[in-house]
Amino acid sequence: MYSFVILRRAFAAAAALAVVPAASVAQAPDTAAVPKVGTQAPDFSGPASTRYGLLKNPLHLSDLRGKTVVLAFFPKSRTSGCTVQMESYRDRYEKLFAGGKGVVVVSISADADTTQQSWARDANFPMVFVSDSSGAIGKMYGAFLPKYHMDNRLAFVISPEGKITYRAVPFKEMTEGAYGELASAVASASHSTTAGTR
Repeated sequence: MYSFVILRRAFAAAAALAVVPAASVAQAPDTAAVPKVGTQAPDFSGPASTRYGLLKNPLHLSDLRGKTVVLAFFPKSRTSGCTVQMESYRDRYEKLFAGGKGVVVVSISADADTTQQSWARDANFPMVFVSDSSGAIGKMYGAFLPKYHMDNRLAFVISPEGKITYRAVPFKEMTEGAYGELASAVASASHSTTAGTR
């Protein structure tokens, strides 16, 4: 049954991509601008929200020190590939992210915080969303596409000490192996060991 759901999502996303203008399709990232594994994760702050509402204060990455952090950059809320990715995170939250025990997932896009919050509420997403409407966060992580004013689909795992232990450039949301690699990287970072990169 689970395989059928994944296949159905993949077919729906492929069909949607066939009619989506080229401007909304993520471009190959400039890997030279993407922070490397072993480096300190660039600190940032931005307006944040959850399924329960807008957060009163901006989220600062440095405030999450002591926890494993997953940064999931994505192009646009409520689009097909992004829906597949975020629903996969939600549906496998326990397996991928230890159910949030010591792990914080921060999903980042150039959407307004109100757009992200509405989507999180409607889909019951357990992640925190951060609005990168200026593209400043995406630029620090090599994810921002100025031509389209959106972030590319990249993923990073940051250790409790604040170092990048894994990066997926890009994160391939339609590939089952991408989720397995991410789960392994999260588990490794949580135990303060270095995971790989691809």
